[in-house]
Amino acid sequence: MSNELSERLFAALVRAPDWLRHHLLSKDEANRQRAVEALSAMIASALSEHAYS
Repeated sequence: MSNELSERLFAALVRAPDWLRHHLLSKDEANRQRAVEALSAMIASALSEHAYS
């Protein structure tokens, strides 16, 4: 993995809102699933930005 890609992914994770972090640790399966989907979208966006840069 390139350094630039690592930096983009790290930046995406740093920007993750508090609700997402909280829901990733939730015991409620629905909350965890929403958080995983949101995080996946953030990672996909970072990867897409890297591919087109």
